[in-house]
Amino acid sequence: MTNTTHFESKPNFYSGLNVKTTSSQNRKKATQQIMNREQTNNSANSNDFKISDIFGSNVFNRQIMAQLLPKPVYKSLVQSLDKGERLDPSIADVVANAMKDWAISKGATHFCHWFMPMTGLSAEKHDSFLVSTNDNGAIIEFSGQNLLLGEPDASSFPSGGIRSTFEARGYTGWDPTSPAFIMESVNGKTLCIPSIFCSFSGHALDKKTPLLRSMDALNRSALRLLKLLGNEAPTRVISTVGPEQEYFLIDEAYFLSRPDLINSGRALFGAKPPKGQEMEDHYWGSIRERVLAFMIDSEYELYKLGVPVKTRHNEVAPAQFEVAPVFETSNIACDHNMLLMEVFRKTAQKHGLRCLLHEKPFSGVNGSGKHNNWSLADDLGNNLLDPGTTPAENSQFLVMLTSVILAVSKFGHLLRASVASAGNDHRLGANEAPPAIISVYLGDMLTNVVEALVSGKKEAKGKHGLPIEIGVSLLPNLPRHDSDRNRTSPFAFTGNKFEFRAVGSSQSIAFPNTVTNVIVAEAMRIIANDIESNVKAGMDLNASIAKVLQATLKEHQKIIFNGDNYSKEWHEEASKRGLPNYKTTVEALPCLVTKDTSELFASHGVLTHEELNSRYKIMLENYIKTVAIEASLTANLAQTVILPACLDFQSKLAMTITATKSAIPNLMLGPQEEMLRDLTSKINDFYRSIEVLDTLIKNGSDNHDLLDEALFYEQQVLVAMKEVRKHADGLELTIDDALWPMPKFREMLYIY
Repeated sequence: MTNTTHFESKPNFYSGLNVKTTSSQNRKKATQQIMNREQTNNSANSNDFKISDIFGSNVFNRQIMAQLLPKPVYKSLVQSLDKGERLDPSIADVVANAMKDWAISKGATHFCHWFMPMTGLSAEKHDSFLVSTNDNGAIIEFSGQNLLLGEPDASSFPSGGIRSTFEARGYTGWDPTSPAFIMESVNGKTLCIPSIFCSFSGHALDKKTPLLRSMDALNRSALRLLKLLGNEAPTRVISTVGPEQEYFLIDEAYFLSRPDLINSGRALFGAKPPKGQEMEDHYWGSIRERVLAFMIDSEYELYKLGVPVKTRHNEVAPAQFEVAPVFETSNIACDHNMLLMEVFRKTAQKHGLRCLLHEKPFSGVNGSGKHNNWSLADDLGNNLLDPGTTPAENSQFLVMLTSVILAVSKFGHLLRASVASAGNDHRLGANEAPPAIISVYLGDMLTNVVEALVSGKKEAKGKHGLPIEIGVSLLPNLPRHDSDRNRTSPFAFTGNKFEFRAVGSSQSIAFPNTVTNVIVAEAMRIIANDIESNVKAGMDLNASIAKVLQATLKEHQKIIFNGDNYSKEWHEEASKRGLPNYKTTVEALPCLVTKDTSELFASHGVLTHEELNSRYKIMLENYIKTVAIEASLTANLAQTVILPACLDFQSKLAMTITATKSAIPNLMLGPQEEMLRDLTSKINDFYRSIEVLDTLIKNGSDNHDLLDEALFYEQQVLVAMKEVRKHADGLELTIDDALWPMPKFREMLYIY
């Protein structure tokens, strides 16, 4: 393989660093190291491999199973996967043995059950294939029991009160719907078996189990509705997802000089750079060689894991990028997105970079989201949200579309709660993310169809779909889609899918898709009940469908909005329409534990009351812990890093004024003295803001109720943190640049 190059730190940033080195010297050292980086061999070159040759090479997929499994076993396994039937446990030993032989042939020495606890990350415990024998020897073994069941400690994972510390037993169980894979590292290879995670009592302790349950619920409701419409051909309906992933890359030397980035994932201090994104020159611009090398290496690893990444480009903010995959079933898309984030983090470090997945690592420029493109498909390959060429005459599409509109209108507050987090609160409502008001964008053509259905009139005719005339004789006319796009809409129809743009970049897509599946399943159930009720009363089926669509859309068309979701006018209009506006996590999360929400999830068999309540508690606890960590970091860095630099500059300025007066007694130094007075005043204000924050941290909340404690952190601690930052960022623009202790935004966002 021919090698290309990427840039790597040599030597390590901290090598040879004197303990007496000041923070400002660290900043200079970091910049110098970045400028002096050497080139080294890249591990992958897209000119030397074919995607088709390596794609899925580290995946125990159907092609591999068809080769290695006996035909009856393979047929039984595929039947379970395709029809959603319970797996026959008697085939587990055969599958396990084939999986072991394949993994060992690929160089794996260990296996693990790979699962998604409520931390929002993946988890794994590695076990060797070695098994001891009675004669003090060892053999290679991997049984069906090893495949089906694992037993990690469940006491130290978040459980929301379902488990106590002394109740440690938990189980991981093989999820055959997602293929096993081999994760490579410089220190070896491990067979990873996607799994669910539950407690001894059977409660779901993970994000995967509810997602799988929600897919079953959606399948049941969708098949019932399709059969009612006369379409009995499909035997299974699935939700499909294509999650776009936004992220930042900064140089590792800068990252290691920013304790706030290391510990919280976002810069808690930093004045807005002279140039941000206002020139709009980074978006879709030419990708730097170093970044492209990272992307190629990442894609190479992801292709081997069967992750179908397709697009890559510069995003709006400087140092921000995006990757998007091909659509997959919701559960596999979720697994693959988790793998993508892990591969990006590891690969970035190989290139002397750090991948930042926080929703808002840098204030003043766009944050990062995870646009969740959601759709419906049957097992015959049909997209159920494809309007076709005549959507007004496509009754099946109209019923499916109405189901989604009903779901978002009735349960939009649950969609908002599903993306609630401390990080996402910094992003939602800014210019790169939709506001917290959940609405649906349909575009002019479908809106006309909906309005015609509501009014009972014929569809209004327009020029939708006509080609775009460029006006240059040499160029052909461009085909036009049936609708425009609305980048400000939280839930936008984009041709044959809905794009849920509010999902945070660091978030697992499991819970947002669980909620989406459940609310659409419920909407389908409501519509099916209404249609059946009319038919039982003697109404013709088509007349019943038309009546139900008209009544449903008339009641719920308030959720449809095609304009600027950022505008003040829309916020006023949304309030008149009665649409909720939960601007923060603390406002949104109580929606999860109402009686109606509990009954909704329980009725579809997705989450019991206890499981749903546990997620509410975990999300609140995560919010509290996140803000508490950031508050401690803010106070500590302000007190021990930024304030000393300010005092140093104050001292230097005072000594300069004193020395000048001594040398030239009658010289007027009014401007310099005013500068000193202004600086001293700013430092005093800064110090007082630190004291306020420090007092809040030390005293803590008087309430032991989780929601009240979260309100304390939102309404008092966050406000105090912002005040500290305001003073610190102002001082950054005043203090001698040579004394400022941490890398600035103008450096981190542009020098890499």
